[in-house]
Amino acid sequence: MAYENNEKKMESVYSKRIKAGKRRTYFFDVRETRGNDYYLTITESRKRNDSDGYDRHKIFLYKEDFNKFIKGLNEAVDFVKTDLMPDFDFDAFNHDTPYEGENESEKESQPSPQPQSPSDLTQDNGSNEEVDKW
Repeated sequence: MAYENNEKKMESVYSKRIKAGKRRTYFFDVRETRGNDYYLTITESRKRNDSDGYDRHKIFLYKEDFNKFIKGLNEAVDFVKTDLMPDFDFDAFNHDTPYEGENESEKESQPSPQPQSPSDLTQDNGSNEEVDKW
């Protein structure tokens, strides 16, 4: 398709990978537009049960929607945690997989991971583990 051939491939200026179980991985990628603006892509990549491929679902989130999106996400998560499942221990799942780039000894010394500031926009090199986000 001609449109695809003319489209410049947008590189990530920041990437965060979150492993969520054996078959699911989330990617948070900050990308730059041609007009020197930024947007966020959120990708869920799931390994297919019946083949070697992956299913991907992607959300594009633009700066004008960041606050509304975060507010809506927080409200939905809080509703589940406080109204639907108040007795469930959501922290019980924090121990199984360290955050990308964090080893086990760092994890034990830091009770909760600190998000990187937007000024630290760096490319995440990832690991050797096979994951397909595209």
